[in-house]
Amino acid sequence: MDGVAPVPLTRHLLRAKDLADSRYAEPLTVADLAAAAALSPAHFSRRFKAAFGEPPHQYLLTRRLERAAALLRATDWSVAAVGVAVGLRSIGSFTTSFRRMYGATPQAYRDAHPPSARHVRIPRCVAMAYGRPQNRTFREDTAFPAA
Repeated sequence: MDGVAPVPLTRHLLRAKDLADSRYAEPLTVADLAAAAALSPAHFSRRFKAAFGEPPHQYLLTRRLERAAALLRATDWSVAAVGVAVGLRSIGSFTTSFRRMYGATPQAYRDAHPPSARHVRIPRCVAMAYGRPQNRTFREDTAFPAA
């Protein structure tokens, strides 16, 4: 050996996990994730499950559904648009998977988690005005006149 330590397998698995986390909306496959880890798909799947507790396909689906839940809470996009935005191409499988994970359909989940703006009891323009940062500077010299 020339003094360079080999890269541990867990580092390769983390590369694949990072790929799934950052590019979940793209049509990734287990083969794509395995290539990122420089492993065969079958060996990668076994090692990934041993390291992270779930198969790579399930991990990717979980990330997509978590992002979909966040979009359902924060946007007024249609359920179909949310599904496409997170990389799920079939609205039927999206609804089924979402119900399995969250116990409710995407629309029922959205209805149960309304945006916080609906709970504000003051006019939105007033809330926005008070929520803006103030453009003030700290000036000590205005408090005391110069001698």
